[in-house]
Amino acid sequence: MKQKSLSTTRLIHTLLLIALLLTPLAQLHGSTTARAKAPAKVKPYSAKPSRHALRWADQQLKKMSLEEKVGQLISVGVNATFLNQDSEAFKALRHQVVDNHIGGIILFRGPVYESVVLMNRMQQLARYPLLISADLEAGAGMRFDDTVNFPWNMAVGATGNPEYARRQGAITAREALALGVQQIYAPVVDVNNNAANPVINVRSYGEDPAEVARYGAAFTTGAQSAGVIATAKHFPGHGDTAIDSHRGLPEINVSRARLDAVELAPFRATIAAGVGAVMVAHIGLPQIDPTKVKPLPKGEKITPIDTDEAGEIIAESASIPATVSPVMGRLLRNDLNFRGLIVTDALSMSGLTIYFNHDEAAVRALEAGADMLLKPADNDAAFRGVVQAVRSGRLTEKRIEESARKILAAKYDLGLAKQRITPVDSVDRIVGNADVGLLAREISEHAITLVRNDDNLVPLSSLRPGTRIFNLAITNGDDRLFIANAFAGAMARLGRKVETVVLDDRSSESDVQNALERARGADLVIASLYGRVRSGQVRSVGLPEPGAKALSTLIASKAPVVGISFGNPYLLQSFPELRTYMVAYGDMPSLQLAGARALTGQIDITGKLPISLPGLYPRGTGIQLKRVP
Repeated sequence: MKQKSLSTTRLIHTLLLIALLLTPLAQLHGSTTARAKAPAKVKPYSAKPSRHALRWADQQLKKMSLEEKVGQLISVGVNATFLNQDSEAFKALRHQVVDNHIGGIILFRGPVYESVVLMNRMQQLARYPLLISADLEAGAGMRFDDTVNFPWNMAVGATGNPEYARRQGAITAREALALGVQQIYAPVVDVNNNAANPVINVRSYGEDPAEVARYGAAFTTGAQSAGVIATAKHFPGHGDTAIDSHRGLPEINVSRARLDAVELAPFRATIAAGVGAVMVAHIGLPQIDPTKVKPLPKGEKITPIDTDEAGEIIAESASIPATVSPVMGRLLRNDLNFRGLIVTDALSMSGLTIYFNHDEAAVRALEAGADMLLKPADNDAAFRGVVQAVRSGRLTEKRIEESARKILAAKYDLGLAKQRITPVDSVDRIVGNADVGLLAREISEHAITLVRNDDNLVPLSSLRPGTRIFNLAITNGDDRLFIANAFAGAMARLGRKVETVVLDDRSSESDVQNALERARGADLVIASLYGRVRSGQVRSVGLPEPGAKALSTLIASKAPVVGISFGNPYLLQSFPELRTYMVAYGDMPSLQLAGARALTGQIDITGKLPISLPGLYPRGTGIQLKRVP
């Protein structure tokens, strides 16, 4: 009898242990009951918080300590990977969630399931729901491995059809929610009217303010109707800059009248469309706020995070960044009448950290009107700095509550107060559906732009079978082993086998000569130009010297060369004698496939430049060709 009682007790203990172990697991993966239910209807997101959301936010604020209120304003950055709970990386993130009470996490590059599971775990640990965000300018593929990359905004602009932007916004939002992301840092509404811009470039819809406004508003409508917060960026406009704010502090030295006519026009349009958030950039506007800032002394300045020391651009006297300028905050709130969430660009970028330390940057951003402090260079220092600023009287607790109330209300309206866990079992039923790839392909095929065709080489249908085609691929990335594979593979499947050599900045003189020798033995050369935006890097948007030298040599020799830019559309300015030039605006697989189909006459070529090529071609240029029957 005694032995039977002991066995029963052990059985009960075992069952209880199993229940305890399985309960969080069920929450983490979505319960069986939840799986059986039909998908919940998505509620469109409105920048104006609901009455219930404000009531809930006020109730939470009454229970919060000062530290918890401050924490709501901070979002930390994470590259999601698998993390054992005993690992230092997991403990560091847990510290931010549990001890610093952070309000959000921004996801950078990572695998799908690791990202979802890790965010679910953090949601379980957080006392208040976390707002998860990500830069999804080009869809889920911009941040999540093995998902679809949409073409860059400039490709969308080249189609002439804002409906593509709306559809892209809606699909991006649908996938974001399935991945546990409720706020997307898109659309980019910068007007790219500076051909030398090293960081915006194809991320912009184009150089015409009215067109950028149309596309930005369309994306906003699509995304927020599908239930996420869209974020217009980078206020007050990053298009007319020649410095990457990851590396230094750019300035736009223009009058208020010019700012109203160009840079601010798309922001007004997205605000009118109801955009939920606006991201403010580290950009100086000396004619709007002439306050000067100087670099921190060498001993106080932090080691750069979003670039390297050699890549930093330090100005000894610069205009105060908009991120920490009360003048810019008042412009956004008062003149543009924006009432949603103001988000800083990453506080870790050198455009800010050259001039301000961690805690001062965070405090000044709040003084300037920011609600959300994104990716501080030192999360603990930013948290302590804001708390201390309140205790010292520099900031009032009421000021902290104003922003915390907005953030909490947004979380409520996003449904996070009732359900913060993302079902893992629904990810592969929602993310990467057929319509995602189809839209990417449709945009790509309507974006391809034939700028110059002086020798009538495009389409290649006039070439006899067996013509030897050499593909000189030039890349500014560390990807020479695979970057040209999508294009070369597509050409082969379309019946045009190409021999490919890739040159990058590591290529030697003998590599260049080898490429030239192979090119001279070909009947036609395709120059695949992968000069792409590379944030924080010195070599952004341009072509490396070895590849540029090889291409210049081929052009000078009068070889038949078809140049196609899988990135920066302005590259023709560096090679004005190139007689055939096509633009694909990006290296996404869909764009490389569309480029191959356009070259071989499989599709109509209908794209038009949404930017001008200064000194060469105006905006709207595009030779229209019908597919070969």
